[in-house]
Amino acid sequence: MSENLSQVAADHGLERVGARPPLGAYLVQVIRRLDFTLSLARFRIKSENERNRLGMLWVLLRPTFSALIYGTVFGLVLSGIRPHNFVPFVVVGVFLLEFFNTSMNGGAKSIISNTALVQSLPFPRMVLPVAKVLENLLNFIPPLIMMLGIALLWGSTPSWSWLLLIPLMLLFWMFNQGVALVFARLTVHMRDLSQLTPFISRMIFYTAGVFYDPARILADYPRLTPIFDWHPLYEILAITRGLILDGYEVPVDYWWKFAIWSVGILVVGIVFFWKAEERYGREN
Repeated sequence: MSENLSQVAADHGLERVGARPPLGAYLVQVIRRLDFTLSLARFRIKSENERNRLGMLWVLLRPTFSALIYGTVFGLVLSGIRPHNFVPFVVVGVFLLEFFNTSMNGGAKSIISNTALVQSLPFPRMVLPVAKVLENLLNFIPPLIMMLGIALLWGSTPSWSWLLLIPLMLLFWMFNQGVALVFARLTVHMRDLSQLTPFISRMIFYTAGVFYDPARILADYPRLTPIFDWHPLYEILAITRGLILDGYEVPVDYWWKFAIWSVGILVVGIVFFWKAEERYGREN
């Protein structure tokens, strides 16, 4: 009977409701809803900040307080072996990792926290994690400007190399978007993963070199250096510090390594998320 109904539907050009379209057509649908995605990101920024008396100022205060806390604590712990230009060094690490962590954690919850929306309206579900990372990107712009201001206060001199931050942040957005898409699908299959993402974020935070220079530690373990050089978050921090802080150089090979990470994880994230399009919003 079901085969006969399927044949009748095919003969009349009917498509199954909620069926997953081909990847190319699916991405076209996502692009066509770019206005909706951007509006959703802006609405979330406004709704999350208008509840607070200081409003959008918290976009700057949150990462600043984190930098102050980590800088103070680890500045004392690492007394004597602190990296050069320690204050802007920590600010760069905390601000960039804040963008990554909010994208990963927000992406992980983007589907499961919008179940009612997913179940009630037909639209490509990829819009939700894309909107979340876009929201985080817009929130990251003021801290990025503040990060450059702090670098200036600590003696950095503006140069044309600072313009390389534009393609670098584009790569960083691509990387974060890919990670968000992967975690968005994984938490649909394993709801408990959303409880583990903060611990994953913390592990990445402590291994990426936010408040210490991993090169000093790796000097005693030379065999680990080629492996650690492929740590994507360490790469983004090292490149950014090399671009805007005096006393640091940009590891040229980190550019193409991080580019591989960014493009690779974005492609994997898109395909991985698209494969489960029909499962989003279902209880089982």
